[in-house]
Amino acid sequence: MRYLTIFLLFAQAAFYGQTRTVLFLGNSYTAANSLPQLTSSIALSFGDTLIWDNNNPGGYTFELHSTNANSLSKINAASWDFVVLQEQSQIPSFPPSQVASDCFPYASILVDSIKSANPCAEPVFFMTWGRENGDQNNCVNYPPLCTYGGMQARLRESYIQMSQDNLCTVSPVGAAWKYVRDNHPSIGLYSNDGSHPSIYGSYLAACVHYATLFKESPVGSPFTSTIGNADALALQQAASLIVLDSLENWRIDANLSQSSFTYQLNGNSATFDFTGSNSFFFDWDFGDSNYSNDENPTHEYLNNGTYYISLITSNNCSADTTIESITISGLGLNENLSFDFIQHPDFLKINFKTSAKRVLSLVDLQGRLLYKKTSSDNQLQIPIDHNKMYIFSVNEGGKAKNIKFFNP
Repeated sequence: MRYLTIFLLFAQAAFYGQTRTVLFLGNSYTAANSLPQLTSSIALSFGDTLIWDNNNPGGYTFELHSTNANSLSKINAASWDFVVLQEQSQIPSFPPSQVASDCFPYASILVDSIKSANPCAEPVFFMTWGRENGDQNNCVNYPPLCTYGGMQARLRESYIQMSQDNLCTVSPVGAAWKYVRDNHPSIGLYSNDGSHPSIYGSYLAACVHYATLFKESPVGSPFTSTIGNADALALQQAASLIVLDSLENWRIDANLSQSSFTYQLNGNSATFDFTGSNSFFFDWDFGDSNYSNDENPTHEYLNNGTYYISLITSNNCSADTTIESITISGLGLNENLSFDFIQHPDFLKINFKTSAKRVLSLVDLQGRLLYKKTSSDNQLQIPIDHNKMYIFSVNEGGKAKNIKFFNP
């Protein structure tokens, strides 16, 4: 039942698309060209849905948002999946000591407000881009700002630091911006002021946000706004490359429950070690109708065979599942129930080592009887379906043997 449910949920998500609820808090960089709507249009072109709201007054900083009644009201208004936070364009590029006093404390205040309203909402720091020719107004006092490259490097450092300090995600628009400048210099990402985005820059930002929020590539989206197809494709590819090839760099999914495990086998005793992360609850199914909620359990198998072990891990906001197989051999079997159990993709092959009258049955996890036969044949073949869990039973001379198995 558990495996079938997971498979059906995955299939439904793939067929019907994903839905994300997102609040955008920033300033004119986010408001330009209606970046949230561009992101929503890209999502819709793939059958996904982005439900969004925003508050983006011109020139706004994290400090101003942290006390703004409208921003705080919107944070509390809905159970957001994500809240995208964009700082004023220059502040994170300033000297580290100034960023530590003028930016980082207010980033943390906003994250705390988001988590207080909804512990499962994920704050996302919108990494912005360096100005086209650097920040000439502040260049004299801080030389790294004299060039685009120096300003971009400081922005990247500060946004990544914020994500690490607050255990949050980064949407790496600035990193994709640099990639496009380096590899597609003919695409004009800036408006005439050399600071705000053109439609090309906003479209790139939308592609990065889509890849970050949905963990899907924007490549191939038929929605290109007012951009030519060739340039749109180049921007889609840049976003996909920067985001999806470096999920760990941007802490994407870093807070979700991750299920994985290893095991050591000593005869018929298996010791399982949880190797995932961000998990508080553990649901082990050892494949033989035995279970455990321990983090690192040990289990003794009573019969030879191949068993499919599943581990479902969860925290208060997410869950994950891992399925692995383990083979137990060398255990002595009761002579009257000695047989070879051979699992093929489409059928079971049972070879009995003795001739006797026995009852064989096959049921699914809902208890539905799929096969039953009384036979003394030495060899039987039973058809099975894919993506199902079964229990095979043999009863002979008052003795019984059950084998639980999964057919992938």
